This record gives sequence, structure tokens and C-alpha cells, in this order.
Amino acid sequence: MPKERGQKVIASNRKARHDYSILDTYEAGMVLQGTEVKSLRAGKASLVDAFATVDDGEVWLRNVHIPEYTQGTWTNHMPRRTRKLLLHRREIERLIGKTKESGLSLVPLSMYFKDGKVKVEIALARGKKAYDKRQSLAKRDAQKDISRAMGRALKGRFTE
Repeated sequence: MPKERGQKVIASNRKARHDYSILDTYEAGMVLQGTEVKSLRAGKASLVDAFATVDDGEVWLRNVHIPEYTQGTWTNHMPRRTRKLLLHRREIERLIGKTKESGLSLVPLSMYFKDGKVKVEIALARGKKAYDKRQSLAKRDAQKDISRAMGRALKGRFTE
């Protein structure tokens, strides 16, 4: 059987980019059971309420929902169990220092297969206030209007 190559996204947390301002991102491996990997290969996972914590020098991913494998037996996994993340020691120490600061948290952005192994992209993030969210939405809408106007101008259709 040939080795897997490339990247295949399993799940992404689109709401995280709306609710948090991303300061730094890390790629981490995950410690999984066999039925979890089979369920992920079917493309089933949810990062909606997920977050990561640093406990006793280890990083843990909590509240990720990986549904039970349908063909699994009594050896099936718990859908919302806490899973260990695999990072380099210096990355963990950097995360410990940063999360001690007020207002910073670890949020998973996406889960994907990379060369056959499950990886999670976690971000060091600061929560946005309601007015920050409105401001970023207004900025995005203004940018869309500008790009539409530029497209019309390039095609020779001026409308004011």
C-alpha cells in the first residue's frame, strides 16, 4: 500500500477566527486510539467547543467531539475524551509562559491528516470584545466593496 502524501482537512473551527485574535499558531500531533483514527478517516469531527490546556508540563485537547466508529465493538472510544497533544519541549515551555499572561488561551483552528498522521493546528489567541468583532466585520465588508469596485473599473463598467 503506498504511503499517504499531502494534507487533508478533517475539521476546521471557523468561529475561532471570529471570536479570537490569533497571535501565534502551532502544529501538534495527537495521541489517538484506533477507532478514533478510523472515525476521523470518515471525516467526522467537531472542534466547536474545543480548547487546549497546559497541565503539569503537558498540553491536553479538551471537548473535541470525535463520534464513535460505527463498525467499532466494545473497544470503541469515548466521543469527548481528553486527548494529549504532542509538541516539542521548548514549544510547551513557551505556551506555559504565554498562557500565564491574562487573557490568552489555546484554541484549535483545524484538524487534518498530514502524510497519514493526524495533526491539530492550535493557536495562542486573545478573546475579542463585541466591538472588535463588529469592527473586523465592517473592515471585511469594506474590503469586499473595494474589490468589487476595482473589478468593475477594470472591466470598464463604472457605477457610482
